[in-house]
Amino acid sequence: MHSVKSGSVDAVYSSHNIEHVFPHEVPIALKEFHRVLKDNGIVVLTCPDLQRVCEAVVNDKLTEPLYETPGGHKICPIDSLYGWRGPIASGNHFMAHKTGFTYSVLNNEFLKAGFKMNYGGQVQAWNLFIVSFKQSLSEKEIKKIADPFFP
Repeated sequence: MHSVKSGSVDAVYSSHNIEHVFPHEVPIALKEFHRVLKDNGIVVLTCPDLQRVCEAVVNDKLTEPLYETPGGHKICPIDSLYGWRGPIASGNHFMAHKTGFTYSVLNNEFLKAGFKMNYGGQVQAWNLFIVSFKQSLSEKEIKKIADPFFP
């Protein structure tokens, strides 16, 4: 994101991207999100909830569908852990997952990157959602801003 000017963006929306970078790159990516945001900017991010996915694995459902995408694709725990198998098999190796998160780990990564407040958690059965703020706000202000981004 080096070509994006510091403090120039109102919001960063990241849907199922952060799990595609290596764990040591997560702080770099989140610090870049922080850098490009205006002081009142926010990040809206969603990714697989590995705590819930691993519950399915423990119950021997590694290759059983967890949910179906709006496009009609069935997603299994193995896809959430390692990446979407269909596109990977077709040569789209960028779809492989290189890291993963529970809400507490994701929340801590945002705080370490300089964000002041986070709001979110497991909102859909298999996905985490988080809205992160560069500034401190009241709980009422956070909910007013964040709630429209949640499914």
